[in-house]
Amino acid sequence: MALPLRSGVKFLCCAALALALPAVAPTPATAQAQKKLPYWVAISKDEARMRVGPSMDYPANWIYRRKNLPLKVIEVYPNWRRIEDPDGTKGWMHVRLLKDDRTAIVIGETVALRADPSNSARALYRAEPGVVGRVTDCDDGWCMFDVHGQRGYIPTRNLWGATSE
Repeated sequence: MALPLRSGVKFLCCAALALALPAVAPTPATAQAQKKLPYWVAISKDEARMRVGPSMDYPANWIYRRKNLPLKVIEVYPNWRRIEDPDGTKGWMHVRLLKDDRTAIVIGETVALRADPSNSARALYRAEPGVVGRVTDCDDGWCMFDVHGQRGYIPTRNLWGATSE
């Protein structure tokens, strides 16, 4: 059955617009490239290779098997980001291995996650060095830290990945 002319024109216009949108919308690589350096990202895959240069032609010097590990982006090259990991190791990672989620890793000593952003607040949980979680609501030296639904406030000095840079 043929569509009425008016409906057919609407359909064609909508189809043309839908096809054009992906070309107009910023890609993750474009969005990351527009950020002020340095900025934070997290590993998006179960396995990610850090390379010595910004190309697949360069050898991998590290393989990360820690999804959501926070990384600091310190340099941008088309589709590649020079990153620094929590141990200070630097190298290049392809943008498809990175996501903009804010995560952090506990550093230093075992620390309490507290009910409120205060050292005198009730301790809800304890997190050991190396625990990775999502960070939100960072203010006055404290961040809300969420590890698989276990949430509490933690001092930013005990987190790598929670600074404003």
